[in-house]
Amino acid sequence: MNKDNVRLAIAPIGWTNDDLPELGNENTFQQIISEMALAGFSGSEVGNKYPRDPAVLKPMLEMRGLQIVNAWFSTFFAKGNKAKTIDEFINHRDFLHAMGAKVIGCSEQSRSIQGTDKAVLEDKPCFSDEEWRLTAEGYNQLAELAAEKEMQVCLHHHMGTGIQTTEEIDRFMAMTNDNVYLLYDTGHAYYSEGCQQKMLAILIRYLPRINHVHLKDVRNSIIEQVRLEHLSFLDGVKRGTFTVPGDGDIDFEPVFTALDKANYKGWMVVEAEQDPALANPFEYAVKARGYLRDKAGI
Repeated sequence: MNKDNVRLAIAPIGWTNDDLPELGNENTFQQIISEMALAGFSGSEVGNKYPRDPAVLKPMLEMRGLQIVNAWFSTFFAKGNKAKTIDEFINHRDFLHAMGAKVIGCSEQSRSIQGTDKAVLEDKPCFSDEEWRLTAEGYNQLAELAAEKEMQVCLHHHMGTGIQTTEEIDRFMAMTNDNVYLLYDTGHAYYSEGCQQKMLAILIRYLPRINHVHLKDVRNSIIEQVRLEHLSFLDGVKRGTFTVPGDGDIDFEPVFTALDKANYKGWMVVEAEQDPALANPFEYAVKARGYLRDKAGI
């Protein structure tokens, strides 16, 4: 891949999990960012242990050669919480802008089951026509608010949410304006659709509107356990559904090839939530960085 176009970041979720704070509670903020830098990454997303004051956070990152590239934002348009979502988005946008980030990754969390004990492969929400209308209308407005700071909004398709499957991604992209982008996540696409071919089809279809990429590998054996035992999303995480690129069952080379051919410019973020007691985060960060050097040439 063209080194001038792409930069590599890693998410703190491998060290400490926002949805399951007991995973990695022992890992400190200073340790997390030091190990990210030592593993060879230049960017980070934001975790629950990060200071939210740019005056505090920015110098701590800069001395390690890191910058913030994105931070998760939950939207609740489908359930009608537009005013609250917009208000909180503006504060979130301004924080990310102060940190120098260019994209804002959002997930529509109305009726999401990703943090519940419901079976993730069977009980996900399906939006009504009205919920779709509210969601699309809301994201079109977020894109305008982001543009005020020369930033871009992207939708993170996610297991257990109303925008998870190929068909749901298609509907969302068709209903929103061209300045609403897609945060493409290899792990969630493969997990939802069940195979490499369908995962790649989403990427190729929306390359012009993808502005942020999460590189997440999956273990098919654990996905099969989730299916057979009707497990929740978080039960799967604890068992090891996800891992870093090169350690699971996804072939990432076609992903890198497609992005490179499309002249993708932006961040690629290693994101692999595991139990850090079972998968040492620094060890896996180093493993991911080596894989990206070997397979993507960056």
